[in-house]
Amino acid sequence: MAKLLEVSDLFVSFYTRQGEAQAVRGVSFYLEEGEVLAIVGESGCGKSILCKSILKLLPYNGVVKGGKILIEGTDITAYKERDMERLRKHVISMVFQDPLSTLNPVIPVGKQIGEAIRLSSQGMKKKAVEERVAELMEMVGIEEPESRWKLYPHHFSGGMRQRIVLAIALASHPKILFADEPTTALDVTIQAQILDLFREIQKKMGTATVLVTHDFGVVARAADRVAVMYAGKIVETGTVEEIFYDSRHPYTQGLLRSLPAYARRGEELYAIPGMPPRLIDPPMGDAFAYRNPCALEIDYEKMPPMFQISDTHFAATWLLDERAPKDLIPDWRQPYA
Repeated sequence: MAKLLEVSDLFVSFYTRQGEAQAVRGVSFYLEEGEVLAIVGESGCGKSILCKSILKLLPYNGVVKGGKILIEGTDITAYKERDMERLRKHVISMVFQDPLSTLNPVIPVGKQIGEAIRLSSQGMKKKAVEERVAELMEMVGIEEPESRWKLYPHHFSGGMRQRIVLAIALASHPKILFADEPTTALDVTIQAQILDLFREIQKKMGTATVLVTHDFGVVARAADRVAVMYAGKIVETGTVEEIFYDSRHPYTQGLLRSLPAYARRGEELYAIPGMPPRLIDPPMGDAFAYRNPCALEIDYEKMPPMFQISDTHFAATWLLDERAPKDLIPDWRQPYA
């Protein structure tokens, strides 16, 4: 398949009163046509900032310091706002985390969807816009759109508001869709409906999706490939099957071990010890070393490279180096000694 998006060695920093916070540190990944790539990790690891930096939606103190962002083979790293507006109208779109704050509370939802349609299809007549609004609302599962598009966001439930936000994002027929934790504020049943809707639309429209989440249940239901982020870096990447059944990075293993499915009756649910490092002054070696029960001496001195496990599976841990002691690596599904 063709690569729609390629990110190479991307660095993003925020300049604060305390100093330079290195939010994204040398991230590289790709996205192919029609696939869903899940970016997973703890809160604050850089997932959302990574997506916003690609769309150039960073706040005033955020700067892309290095790397390349290629969309359909074209480097957009130096694009100005006018160029990015053109991309956002026709190629890339984003579903933000909180639909209530994304939608304008004083404008009917149909008008908000119609505005997105007119921006991407200039010169469209009013009747055609209304037909397209109704089509998009039906596509995202909102029944009787003609009687509901004059309603305001507060008339809808959280799940319905997320469907409206998705309709706005799809108004431009994007080739790449970024979904920033689209199910966070929803209950489990509605989460499943929204994820199934994402999958259905992705297959129908052929849209490639970058799905940001901290929930491995969401990953299992919706993704094709997974990139695990920690402290501003991608530490492991692979297919869903490789990450769930053959994870190699201790951080990925810790996240999986925290799932309720691996809890033992009468025991506390596992939690990764310690806290993520401050990215104003990140550690010299592997940022996860101080929380890693299997850390080697080199982990505190030198950042590990990405070791290849298969054609699609890579992990940045010194435990995969041929010189590392093999008896040190425990079965992560069992309690650590």
